[in-house]
Amino acid sequence: MNDRTTVSPSARTTIRRLPELANHDRAMLYSIVDEAYVCHIAFAANQDTHCIPTAHWRKDDYLYIHGSNGSRLIKALSAGAQASVAVTLLDGLVLAKSAFSHSMNYRSTVVYGQFEVVQDSAEKLAALDVFMDKIAAGRNHEARPGNSKEINATSVLRISLAEAAVKVSDSLPSDKDEDLDLAVWTGILPLKTTRGMPIHAESGEHIAVPDYVKNWAD
Repeated sequence: MNDRTTVSPSARTTIRRLPELANHDRAMLYSIVDEAYVCHIAFAANQDTHCIPTAHWRKDDYLYIHGSNGSRLIKALSAGAQASVAVTLLDGLVLAKSAFSHSMNYRSTVVYGQFEVVQDSAEKLAALDVFMDKIAAGRNHEARPGNSKEINATSVLRISLAEAAVKVSDSLPSDKDEDLDLAVWTGILPLKTTRGMPIHAESGEHIAVPDYVKNWAD
């Protein structure tokens, strides 16, 4: 990668439909991957094509996933299958005067390449700690760590973010001139993910509540 601050398009990541929405800021790519909790991974295996949703996280310039050694996803990606990873954050519905002109505001990325298995045990554990920190910062110091059986049954894979397409739409409705005088409301219906109040399980009722739980809804 020649410039660590930008995302350079490749033949696969060049945006041809509405190219003005392409975003080459690596910070935007990172923010999309970091804010989302689930990605969708498309790959081919055994003459079939699959698209599997799974949890993900980022460390440096890599997107990480984990899963059971025996899962179809992990086996195919560990064997070197080409993959594309999609992450989308929907920010709003854009209502125009004509049905055809309706659209959405969003931030999205599609990453291309091959996953690699994290083989080194220390690196694998460190990556899983980053995942725990994404779920709740500091929880990896409180929850029981995985034992050898659990860790050995789990694979951690990563894919470089070097080849990624980033597309961002953040605009008001764009109506055709002939529709401007129609008596139809136009605007944006914002959408966002909100954090609700924590729900305590019975087994944790008499245990001190950590700050990351107290402050979750904030």
